[in-house]
Amino acid sequence: MNLKASGILLKRAGIVLAALCAALAVSAVVSLTACQPKTGDTSVEAIVKGTVDDHSYAQPQVARVNHVDVDLTADFTKKLFKGTATLTLTTEANAKQVILDVKALNIEKVTDASGAPLTYSIGKDDPMMGSPLKIELPQGAQKIIVHYQTTANSAALQWLEPSQTAGKTRPFLFSQGQEIRTRTWIPTQDSPAIRQTYTARIVVPSDLSVVMSAKALTPDGEAVPGHASQRAYRFEMDQPIAPYLIAIAIGDIGFKELGPRTGVYAEKSMLDKSAYELEGMEDLLKAAEKLYGPYRWDRYDVLVLPPSFPYGGMENPRVTFATPTILAGDRSLVSLIAHELAHSWSGNLVTNATWSDFWLNEGFTVYFENRIMEQVYGKDRADMLKVLGYQDLQKTLAETKPDFTRLHPNLKGVDPADYFSDIPYEKGAAFLRMLEAHFGRKKLDAYLKGYFERYAFESMTTDAFVADLRVHLLKNDPELEKQLKIQQWLYEPGLPDNVVVPKSALLDKVTADAEGFAAGGDAAALSVADYGTLQWVNFLRKLPEGLTIEQMAALDARFDFSHSKNSEILFEWLQLSIKHRYEPALPYVEEFLLAQGRNKFCKPLYQSLMDQPGWGVEMAKRIYAKARPGYHEMTRTNVDRVVGKP
Repeated sequence: MNLKASGILLKRAGIVLAALCAALAVSAVVSLTACQPKTGDTSVEAIVKGTVDDHSYAQPQVARVNHVDVDLTADFTKKLFKGTATLTLTTEANAKQVILDVKALNIEKVTDASGAPLTYSIGKDDPMMGSPLKIELPQGAQKIIVHYQTTANSAALQWLEPSQTAGKTRPFLFSQGQEIRTRTWIPTQDSPAIRQTYTARIVVPSDLSVVMSAKALTPDGEAVPGHASQRAYRFEMDQPIAPYLIAIAIGDIGFKELGPRTGVYAEKSMLDKSAYELEGMEDLLKAAEKLYGPYRWDRYDVLVLPPSFPYGGMENPRVTFATPTILAGDRSLVSLIAHELAHSWSGNLVTNATWSDFWLNEGFTVYFENRIMEQVYGKDRADMLKVLGYQDLQKTLAETKPDFTRLHPNLKGVDPADYFSDIPYEKGAAFLRMLEAHFGRKKLDAYLKGYFERYAFESMTTDAFVADLRVHLLKNDPELEKQLKIQQWLYEPGLPDNVVVPKSALLDKVTADAEGFAAGGDAAALSVADYGTLQWVNFLRKLPEGLTIEQMAALDARFDFSHSKNSEILFEWLQLSIKHRYEPALPYVEEFLLAQGRNKFCKPLYQSLMDQPGWGVEMAKRIYAKARPGYHEMTRTNVDRVVGKP
């Protein structure tokens, strides 16, 4: 959203919401901050525009970045980028300066478009937020050029040695900008409320190729005059996106088309395996469009990254970055791709304006993901996913401090990564399922489709969402809002009592199987012919901590869990093995922790080891000392808190 007010948006929301907020002020419903903007304007746009992002130094109401053009050369020897970021601005008439977010960057100089130097200063460094880069603007300046290079502390970037890749012959680089890491490789206004288009020219060694979250203008690269050992790749993203979605990967990367609009990138040695696993992506895309409207990003591709990638997936526009731990060999973990695809609507098209609004990205997406899975793979599979997600939510609620169980927490002074848990994902999805139970799918789907259309390529806050919900779904009924406990769901800790608890007949049978075995049943007698990944995960979760070593051995002998190629099943088995000190599986705990760096798996496994006095603590510390250098900064940060730095 740029500085110019949208007359259409004001017309559609302003008049209705002004009357609505006046009515709510005297209702029994607790009034929300959305009804108290300082300007007195209660339109959705005004609520969002008046929101302050506590994790950015930018002052976009004075000078706002609306386009970024980076020209960078990758140096794999020094492990840094060097080059320029040319920023196009929208400014107030009397703007004197623009403020950018920077962290761990060496700023060499700043100029205007003609090359004339501009005065700048770098403020005090904050360990979480970095520093404000304040650049003095000449009268009427609309473009500035920052000359800089990244450093070893640029946390968004992970430079991998050839030995850390699948192919073992060439180095690799990937970026991870979420939540506030883009400022560590691009000097810009690093706030999800400040959407920006971008272009890029990336120069790399000639035996490597580049993928970015943008349209590739030179898919095969182009010659760099005077530098035969290099090639340049150019990209363009002409749709405004949040800065955390600017992403890059460089390596020995190949591509295989899967459908008219879908394909897979991976290291060439992993390409065929990745393409097999993700063959059904086109069907997922069609199912998503049937639910909530046209896909707006042209192509949907997936890049399978080396194993140190800290997330399951990252929803970068046009190309999801994904962990290789989804490559189970049987296409059983494609719900992760459905999740990242759903972000093309909830997260990329309509984006949380601050990190306190993260649930608007993730809760919507978990709900949407499940609807895609139901449409493509059937209700039974979708129901199982919901039940397992609800199990995760219950566990997280029990382990998390109350303030962080709010969908809209106060994160001022808090690293948004510290809020990362199942709360914004599963509690957010549960909120939407509660609305579905009350209004029915047809009505809720119409609302969600309209929501994505109304706010396409804009950012959204929780307060603004509530304002929109009141008009378009609740129909200005404060009693209904109170009945549905909207305030409690979004702004208070815990889980309201009108939650819809998901159920799965298939998993009920699995739970009975697990309980029967734990009570003394024979592993050989278990009827598991119809078990898939979700049933096995539930089976292992439902086994009690009091199993005997003989029972653990019987399960392993029958099902060979210790050698499972399915990361989700292996993770659950290793957790169980640690708790029971099942010695034959412990070497595979070490193998798994050294083979991948996904935070979802690493942090809980180290925590389980640390919960075992003596042997477990020693084992955790020994493994982590070897594994830590290969982990991404995000995983290292989280595991450091569990194990401590070696």
